[in-house]
Amino acid sequence: MAKKQFFAILDTETTIENTVADFAIIIVDRQGKIHNQCAVLINGHYGNFELFHDKTKNDIWGYAGLEKRKANYVKMLDSGVRMLASVNAINKWINQAIGKYNPALTAYNLSFDLDKCQNTGIDLSGFIEKFCLWQAAVGNICNKTQYREFVLQNHLFNKPTEKGNMSFSTTAESVCGFINGEFKIEPHTALEDARDFELPILQAIISKRDWREKMKPYSWNAFQVKDHFKAA
Repeated sequence: MAKKQFFAILDTETTIENTVADFAIIIVDRQGKIHNQCAVLINGHYGNFELFHDKTKNDIWGYAGLEKRKANYVKMLDSGVRMLASVNAINKWINQAIGKYNPALTAYNLSFDLDKCQNTGIDLSGFIEKFCLWQAAVGNICNKTQYREFVLQNHLFNKPTEKGNMSFSTTAESVCGFINGEFKIEPHTALEDARDFELPILQAIISKRDWREKMKPYSWNAFQVKDHFKAA
């Protein structure tokens, strides 16, 4: 009997100091069942450093969005949905999870999460296998005509360049929306993003044949909207 295969889906929400404030990993099998999870706010970073924000934005990443996100985390702590944990406690949980499940680590834009975890002291070096879920989505889902049609129908585009060129969105929100047939906005909290958006993407990808060989880094030039239309 083949040994059961597990995946560790990682998601982080960060501070203005490029460290992790909100950390989550869910351990899942190929059928999408969650076998274990860690979802915590990191002591010494959450509350000590401001959450990441951009003062030039008017969306969730601007000042108004910042205040809502901070209030949401306070509610999570008060209700017990989140708890504070030390980096040492997180690393202990990770080591135990690796020992029990030996999962492949993945995240949507894995290099981003690896960098922020390293800045925080979170040790992810014990994972034998790692792959970027975004690259897997780009090579297995986002390159399909049906996906681009979904993006067009739902107006899911990246910010235009100075020359007015637009590109198709390949965010987890967009890809998960395509898979589920309905676009929804991520709450941008680590556990909920990993569980409700990245897990459906993982399931859709690993059900495909030779999905690993089709993984491809995102390139803006490959997703320009103007290239989707051909002259009659």
